Amino acid sequence: MPASTIALRAAIFDALIADTALAAALGGPRIYDLAPRGAEFPYVTLGEARITDASADEAPAQEHQLTLHAWSRQGGHREAHVITGALLQALDDAPLVLGGHRLVQLRFALADIRREADGRTYHALVRFRAVTEPQQ
Repeated sequence: MPASTIALRAAIFDALIADTALAAALGGPRIYDLAPRGAEFPYVTLGEARITDASADEAPAQEHQLTLHAWSRQGGHREAHVITGALLQALDDAPLVLGGHRLVQLRFALADIRREADGRTYHALVRFRAVTEPQQ
């Protein structure tokens, strides 16, 4: 994983842990890179990352598509929607500081909220698009 992605994921994790609205929606700071076995619902996990070259002329840059997953077992879609909204408020266009890199842009790209096959778990997939460049 490129250093810029590691720095971006760390900054996102820190921003989510510090966000009081998200903590209220989750019932605490339940943000995980990998959810522990038996994690209490609801919670958010940092998911997949796709990195592409976004360089222009002489300026090196990377585009990141980062996916967050919100998991809920409260009846219906409502809790998953509330958590998705809190993720958007916490991250869309957030001025995150990355170690060794500069965040050019962080924008919401997609949300997909659905009921899982078990019939009781709701899963919100929330994707953000970020552009980073090396710090000069």
